[in-house]
Amino acid sequence: MLDSFFKISERGSTVGREIRGGVVTFFTMAYIVALNPLIIGLAKDGDGKFLGGGDAPNLALIAAATALVAGVLTILMGVVGNFPLALATGLGLNTFVAVGIASKMTWADAMGLVVLEGLIITVLVLTGFRTAVFHAVPAQLKIAISVGIGLFIALIGLVDAGFVRRTGSGPVPVALGDNGTLVGWPIIVFAFGLFLMIGLMVKKVKGALLIGIAVATIAAIAIESAFKIGPNFDGKNVNPKGWGLNVPKLPTDIVATPHFGLLGHFSLFGSFSRISIVAGVLLVFTLLLSDFFDTVGTVTAIGHEAGLADKDGNVPNLERILIVDSLAAAAGGAAGISSNTSYIESASGVGEGARTGLASVVTGVLFLLTTFLAPLVAVIPYEAATPALVIVGFLMMTQIKSIDWNDYGIAIPAFLTIILMPFTYSISVGIGAGFVSHVVIRMVQGRRKDIHPLLLLVSGLFMVYFLASPINAWIG
Repeated sequence: MLDSFFKISERGSTVGREIRGGVVTFFTMAYIVALNPLIIGLAKDGDGKFLGGGDAPNLALIAAATALVAGVLTILMGVVGNFPLALATGLGLNTFVAVGIASKMTWADAMGLVVLEGLIITVLVLTGFRTAVFHAVPAQLKIAISVGIGLFIALIGLVDAGFVRRTGSGPVPVALGDNGTLVGWPIIVFAFGLFLMIGLMVKKVKGALLIGIAVATIAAIAIESAFKIGPNFDGKNVNPKGWGLNVPKLPTDIVATPHFGLLGHFSLFGSFSRISIVAGVLLVFTLLLSDFFDTVGTVTAIGHEAGLADKDGNVPNLERILIVDSLAAAAGGAAGISSNTSYIESASGVGEGARTGLASVVTGVLFLLTTFLAPLVAVIPYEAATPALVIVGFLMMTQIKSIDWNDYGIAIPAFLTIILMPFTYSISVGIGAGFVSHVVIRMVQGRRKDIHPLLLLVSGLFMVYFLASPINAWIG
């Protein structure tokens, strides 16, 4: 029954591989349950209130809603889209909501704009526009998007593990470890996990990434128990030798009772009583464009990595995948936790062998369990999970050989797409730069007919996106 519904055998997979893939995806993105509350839960709105309407942060409330919505939507993606893709609150988007939107109005008003963005993007899918844009992108640019995301996801892994860090001063923006030096046991755990995964992959051991995460976590718990290292940042002081988001130690409690009082905390049109209609439209447009193309990039990358993309770079059930992702944006706003979107960390599960929606169902169930088992999830540190992202980055990078580097109309846009994703820490910026440069070069070459009309339109929209700040300043 499972095989028939999810087409497991047809896609060259097994139930065991799907389960392992789903578990690995969960482990590599479970951090969002702890990180989202820190981003939106500690920020005050325009009235000086914290999310939930209180005078003090309520991180547990946000964490429970984050896990609940991620679980429901990821299961929906698995069942409806039959694609190995997990969804959760979008990083970057949540920061923009907290800093760029909520600071100008109430949290409920800000979440109302997120819901509006989600509804608009859903209409774009139902009318066929979002799918048409996906098909309008040249196949080799889709490959470049996948390669760029591979570099981006590898950088995320290196940064989250502390292997690469900001320098804080001087002309060099990032450096190896702490000012050019690798320090602390957490880095050793990361390196151990990375080489363990590499060794297992070379030996073609099934479950290499999952085994690596589990063994590295056990090693991290033992090291923390012996040396009492503590966190990288305790709220006051920075410890360069400390652990990232989670300190690996056995929890005193395994089960915690969740509360979902944040659900429904939004006001659909309340924002327009605090800001002008034009300003509100620009905020929604910024959210929409980022959400729209982050997903295009993620779906493209996952499809290529899973071997599900055809010769034109298109994936099966695309409309179903996009409709679930679009509804996720609205659902995240309605739940008061910011827009939910597809996660590129899903590629770690694909690297473990996931090829169908069953993996997403497994990931979603684990997210639902997290609403009760939050203390247990906090055991896994960044340093144990992020080696999987570096490995997946390598796997996605191998597709670069399919790009025609002799055609400047493809090669230069592909280059810009690939390098700007990690350099700007944004999938959308890389895609936008690739689209705009492709259109410009084809115009210069006199090959206007080779540019799809939708790609021309989208490139114009990206120019508005890139110039949003001066446009906002001009509006006043």
